[in-house]
Amino acid sequence: MMNVAIIGAGAISNAHISAYMKFPERCRIVAVVDVYMEKAQKRIEEYGLHDAVAVADYHELLQKDIDLVSICTPPYTHASIACDFMKAGKHVLVEKPMASSLEEADQMLKAAQDSGTLLSVVAQNRFTTPMMKLKSVLDSRHMGPILHVQVDSYWWRGHSYYDLWWRGTWEKEGGGCTLNHAVHHIDAMLWMMGAPIEVQAMMANTAHDNAEVEDISMAMLRFSQGAVGMITSSVVHHGEEQQLIFQGKEARVSVPWKVVASTSQSHGFPEPNPDLERKLQEQYDALPEVIHSGHAGQVENVLDAIEYGTSLVVDGESGRNTLELIVGIYKSASTGEKVVFPIPSDDTFYSRESMMRRVVHFYEKKSSVENFEDIGITLGRRLDEE
Repeated sequence: MMNVAIIGAGAISNAHISAYMKFPERCRIVAVVDVYMEKAQKRIEEYGLHDAVAVADYHELLQKDIDLVSICTPPYTHASIACDFMKAGKHVLVEKPMASSLEEADQMLKAAQDSGTLLSVVAQNRFTTPMMKLKSVLDSRHMGPILHVQVDSYWWRGHSYYDLWWRGTWEKEGGGCTLNHAVHHIDAMLWMMGAPIEVQAMMANTAHDNAEVEDISMAMLRFSQGAVGMITSSVVHHGEEQQLIFQGKEARVSVPWKVVASTSQSHGFPEPNPDLERKLQEQYDALPEVIHSGHAGQVENVLDAIEYGTSLVVDGESGRNTLELIVGIYKSASTGEKVVFPIPSDDTFYSRESMMRRVVHFYEKKSSVENFEDIGITLGRRLDEE
């Protein structure tokens, strides 16, 4: 039986607690930590966590009998908390984004390597049936080489969203919609396509004059195999439609699932290729549904890795790769220059402190709310919806 601690009792902690509770024979939550003790106690009471205690300072748990921690705190705290627990011999599942800078991400990777502990970064969209099926279809290469990928990460957040004390600042949130919303879909794209070799980007703040960070960005990518791509990240899109579209040489597939295949007529204009469409559809339909979806699927994977030594689906390197692309987007959008990967450790966008001096600050954060009412969060449109 593994002992688990939840670090941070904000809205996203609900997803973590619910996920662990699906495996009562394998783990139990023994502590919930939050600087607001009443929030930690509320989570314990809400979920009937009879084995858990409420704690205000996570340092009190470093020497306790804990096997795994879930870090659900603001991004700027991820690295220090994760490193402290890994150095104490605890495994870590950390919410996205992995960290606020590449420097911090590298510190986390080193702590995991030195301590022999596991580090996994939350990317719950990988653990969904549509994503798993799409990945299998792409890996089959029946649609030919990928020519173009399109990522639409559209969300909507009101003006008051950035009033929360840590949101909307480069120092504490680490970025805007690109880092904290599109990170889900950027991770999925990298999982399916691999990393690009360069990016050119622009960003703006169009509707949130209480935030330093962007509320929309657009990035053009180039991959080593010749493919190109486009990522649009936004918190100003009503409806919150989200999709990933992969255009292959022979067919197009996407999540939400859609398949279209064309072949050329003698004069070059397209006509449908129903045989290939049928083949891809049959392949998609034949793949099994995931048993545990979202956070529960990732928690199961982490538990398996700890108990049985199986591979993590989303390890620390995966989290760093996603962060590096996002940092490249911020650098390109701030400097107007094309960014070529990898980003070296002497780059001005490598550390949080030097990045803050170079990145565009759109507005001064003038409103700061200490604590929002606990009314939950929205996760955007489900990617298996039509």
